[in-house]
Amino acid sequence: MKDWTLPVAMVLGATVYCVFGFVPSLDGAARFFSPLMDASLPLFMFLVLFVTFCKVDFHKLRPVRWHLWVNLLNLLFTAVLMAVILLTAKDGANPSWLVLLEAVLMCVIAPSATAAAVVTQKLGGSLEQMTTFTFLSNFITALMVPLCFPLVERGADVSFITAFTKIFYQMLTLLVMPMLLAYVVKHRLHRLHQRIIAIRDLSFYLWACSLMIVTGVTVKNIVHAEASVLLLSAIALLGLLICIVQFVVGRAVGRRFGHAQEAGQALGQKNTSLAIWMSITFLNPLSSVGPGCYILWQNIINSIEIWQHRRATA
Repeated sequence: MKDWTLPVAMVLGATVYCVFGFVPSLDGAARFFSPLMDASLPLFMFLVLFVTFCKVDFHKLRPVRWHLWVNLLNLLFTAVLMAVILLTAKDGANPSWLVLLEAVLMCVIAPSATAAAVVTQKLGGSLEQMTTFTFLSNFITALMVPLCFPLVERGADVSFITAFTKIFYQMLTLLVMPMLLAYVVKHRLHRLHQRIIAIRDLSFYLWACSLMIVTGVTVKNIVHAEASVLLLSAIALLGLLICIVQFVVGRAVGRRFGHAQEAGQALGQKNTSLAIWMSITFLNPLSSVGPGCYILWQNIINSIEIWQHRRATA
């Protein structure tokens, strides 16, 4: 069961949504629980990172060489996609083609997932290196998005300051605040700190709960997406391809520096919740289906990695 916690969480999330979404007698309950689920997701993510950061050695939070190369690769992938969009999705072009490219762009430009540190630790990687990269990745995304999105959606009202401030606020509340709280607990509230770190895999199971909620929301967005089955299928398949490429390339780069696991998670595991929010806020809302499907693909890969790691260390 431990090996397949993530797929079980995804199946539960999809099943619960389908039950409440397609059984008419449960409409009232669905309307009641929907805002509660929306409000609980940021709380779960905050708790996941707080528990994870309680185990961080803050003296080891510093950039290393593979951080530079993985970030450069992410910038290169983004630049290639931007070039394709600018060359092929001109004014009057097929709108479905632009939505498809926007969906793929969101799977690339999104920063490293806040929960990537949880998986990296589970796989025996460096928690400190992954935490440092997450901060760098989110900051770089906050710089790239205001520069790229006005070129993609010409009608989008995206000022640099507005977009940077919104993304930086997300980073502040879901990255910086739990880290500061963890630092205080670790260095001032020693008894509480010992109780938290004594619970094995607490952050992993909290993340599984958040994944269950995210999967339900993803299924809901896909079901209610006003797009053809062909377009949705193309977005899902391209999302799978991009996911595999980013994990493989990340691991290949990290292997040169002795940190294949960390670099693979850094490039492959994306902050899809932030990507969905950016899609809805700045681009065609249909493009949010891309990072929505990416959630499923990256966590299937994570589940396989965890299973392989357990088998290798058994």
